[in-house]
Amino acid sequence: MPADAAEARGRVRVLLDQVRGAAPAAARDPVVADALLVTSELVTNALRHAGGLTGFEAAYERTPDGMGLRLVVEDASADLPTARVKEDDFAPGGYGWPMVCRLASSVSVSALPSGGKRIQVLLALG
Repeated sequence: MPADAAEARGRVRVLLDQVRGAAPAAARDPVVADALLVTSELVTNALRHAGGLTGFEAAYERTPDGMGLRLVVEDASADLPTARVKEDDFAPGGYGWPMVCRLASSVSVSALPSGGKRIQVLLALG
């Protein structure tokens, strides 16, 4: 289990390096940047707002359209992720969930039997 978002990003970067081969995954590559951003957002939110990170998985997956990166983040809160409410435009936070939903090919949130939730996203790798 990663201790923080930086460690989770490191694990994703290693996986992308293995899957994509050749040179190490460069942060300026849009696919890599998106994967690292989504990883950071999900793990940080679990740690800051959802009672802690209780599960993490990053795996390569073949999809009908090519390659994908499946990220699974589990946390201790049953509260569903939410987007910013329009009247709170100047309050901090609330931008991450819509960003995750825009960048991912698919997103699902499910309750865990023991409490908490699982967020699973699939990111297209091209």
